Amino acid sequence: MDEAREEKRQEVETTGASSWMKKEALSLTASLKEGLLYVKAFFTGQVKKLTARNEKEASEAGLQEARMQVEATDEAERRRNELHKA
Repeated sequence: MDEAREEKRQEVETTGASSWMKKEALSLTASLKEGLLYVKAFFTGQVKKLTARNEKEASEAGLQEARMQVEATDEAERRRNELHKA
């Protein structure tokens, strides 16, 4: 009887650790994706600023870069919140 109880306890502990590791891995993935999207936004903004024909296009490129960075942050936060709710 004690052996069955001990096996069940170990199974529960393993499942909990596995679930925790999965959540942490997914959270790390969300953070890495956020970082990559930031880099993409930066380079996209810089290229558009360099190729802008006038001041208006350059300022629009800056706004687009900032908007892309905010969207990356929002998406990463949304994913992390979903993970922590589950």
